Amino acid sequence: MSSSLLPKFGLLFGLIAFPALAREFEEKLQIRTLQVPAHPGQEAPSIYVSGQVASVLRFEQDVDVAKTRLLAWEGRFEPLLVGSKKVVVEPLRELDEGEALPLHVTLTDGTEFTFLVRPKRSESWGWIDYQVNVFKDQGSYNAVLSGLYDALNRERELREENERFKKEENSVDHAYATLLANGEVGKTPFRRKRFFRLRNEDMDMVVEVFKGPGKAAAVVTLRNTVLQESWRFEGASVTRDLSLRTARPFALRMDRTVIVPGQSGRIAVVVDRSSFELEGGQLADLALQIFRGDGLLQVAVAMEQTLVRQ
Repeated sequence: MSSSLLPKFGLLFGLIAFPALAREFEEKLQIRTLQVPAHPGQEAPSIYVSGQVASVLRFEQDVDVAKTRLLAWEGRFEPLLVGSKKVVVEPLRELDEGEALPLHVTLTDGTEFTFLVRPKRSESWGWIDYQVNVFKDQGSYNAVLSGLYDALNRERELREENERFKKEENSVDHAYATLLANGEVGKTPFRRKRFFRLRNEDMDMVVEVFKGPGKAAAVVTLRNTVLQESWRFEGASVTRDLSLRTARPFALRMDRTVIVPGQSGRIAVVVDRSSFELEGGQLADLALQIFRGDGLLQVAVAMEQTLVRQ
């Protein structure tokens, strides 16, 4: 989709299902080590999966195909792929929150494992299992090596996150986004250019688009009108064609990541002129997308190049 196809009326979509788009930029695919419980009576370990993503369990010994099964999978999962030391689990769609399907795995030496297949983690930084290395002997060479790799990866991720936080603390765009998220537009150089209201069966939405000196901004205010469940923020992206391939940098701030029934929340995004630029200095239209906790696209907003033209 080229930028010229983006509608010019600001609000692109209301509530539309785009789980693939949500997964493309937000979900983190993890490889982790899992030590099985020493006592069979302990709670079965969890495996976190996502719709149309294959999760692999890798064991130290070959798996017995005839004695490995996932309960109640019909119509919800692809048939299990079992071969050599691996078991592949792939849901056809996202699992409902709170679901836990038993997965029984038996190795050729008779060792039995039980896992609970659950929907992806619901934290704001949510992740799913891309590969889980399962070990029974915690002192084996492979178990120790895999655990070491896990620790090194966690250290690297924490280091990168700390560096990102340091940069954000000194970022002008993040400072502007914080002010906008707090409703303090008057303390920023932005002027509102467009204002839209949208209402559906469970959410009232207000979208404001702003123009600034070499920058554009958008503020999305959401009010949860559902009486049963909370709304959760999953992620956001700014792209030229709604795909990760054309994702551009932006600053984001919000006053809350979870909106309980009857409560409102505000999400503010600031995009610098450099994100609108193509090679050669030409400008392109962009689109902001906000995704909710179940992976669906909550709202998308057109951010035209005219917002950053001098």
